[in-house]
Amino acid sequence: MFKLILFDFDDTLCLSEEACFNFENEIAMSMGLEPMDRSIHRITWGQSLKDAIKERIPGINVGEFMRRFDKMLPQAIKDGKMDTVTNKNLAVLDELKADGKKLAVVTSRSYIEVKPMLSLDHPLGTRIDAFYHRDNSEHLKPDPRVFNKPLYELDVTPQETVYIGDSLKDGFAAKGAGLSFIAVLESGLVGKPAFANVGIEVDFFADDFTDCLDFILQH
Repeated sequence: MFKLILFDFDDTLCLSEEACFNFENEIAMSMGLEPMDRSIHRITWGQSLKDAIKERIPGINVGEFMRRFDKMLPQAIKDGKMDTVTNKNLAVLDELKADGKKLAVVTSRSYIEVKPMLSLDHPLGTRIDAFYHRDNSEHLKPDPRVFNKPLYELDVTPQETVYIGDSLKDGFAAKGAGLSFIAVLESGLVGKPAFANVGIEVDFFADDFTDCLDFILQH
């Protein structure tokens, strides 16, 4: 029986790639720069923002971009432009909590990028037991050791844990750590064949995040 449910955030709990693309371009244009093309954003999606923005907008002042990102993000979230978790996804979390599951997020985002979610004012603030990000983790996906800290702190075994993500690196990390893995295909960024092509054994494919619920409750 699963005791711990671990979630990726971007394009798993929240369909965030398109929202981030628009928000980052808003910041870039506020700096007097030309907006990036969507294709480069999708290609570099999954990298840390500090690294990716250098490829997305060559020559950008990364420090100034991150300063504006940090300043503008709370209002963007408040306005529903960023990091919005739908009511149907929140309902899944509520059902899992009601069933006694421990819930945690394991993401490659930085502290700055997850900080708004830690607030009790954010819908996840009262639902998620712990957040693990690049600034409080010794390892990052696809390194399977990224799960060492959550498993230790939340006192569960790999066999009692499932990770829900959307990317190949999510799958490599989860299966390398001995976890069950659910691949969410909702964003359309990665399809079933991609996982098979690299030999990732997916325990369940979810066309929609809400499809995860029955699988989890049955195991």
